[in-house]
Amino acid sequence: MLAKPQFVIEAALAPDYDAASRVVVASYRDLLGDKLDAGYAKHLGDVATRAQVSQVYVAREASRVVGTVTYVNDPSSPMAEGLLAGETEVRMLAVDPSFQGRGYGRLLAQHCIELAIADGAQALFLHSTQFMTKAHRLYESLGFVRTPARDFQVNPEVLLLAFRLPLVGQSDNSKAQR
Repeated sequence: MLAKPQFVIEAALAPDYDAASRVVVASYRDLLGDKLDAGYAKHLGDVATRAQVSQVYVAREASRVVGTVTYVNDPSSPMAEGLLAGETEVRMLAVDPSFQGRGYGRLLAQHCIELAIADGAQALFLHSTQFMTKAHRLYESLGFVRTPARDFQVNPEVLLLAFRLPLVGQSDNSKAQR
């Protein structure tokens, strides 16, 4: 019988930044194709700067970085996108395209839910492009609710759809729907 590879989610450290950058850019390029412009790809890949102003996590299978997510719990952070009082935020959740479909995105999202609950947040918020329909299904399965009033039109081709997960009443014993 083959042993399953070890999986862990942990805070990204400087030696992880290049691998996390490659994962997030590859994932977004896979999803967005030619809609991922060079400027946004550069922004996505700048994990080092993100880690200075927010919390960046990596998912590892064995020792390989297979996913990453940015968690923002400070509304004054430059990474915060229109957070309301009591909210925290998920940004740039990405899984290496060759590792997608194995549940890593769900585990990264659940990790952020647990962080938000531990932070005492009333809700967890995120934006997702209209093209990321698989991600939308994931978020909705976790209890996130579409919040169209907070959608954001980036340019004529790209609309960011808003999703919000209410956390009021959540505790360590009754976490968000899995």
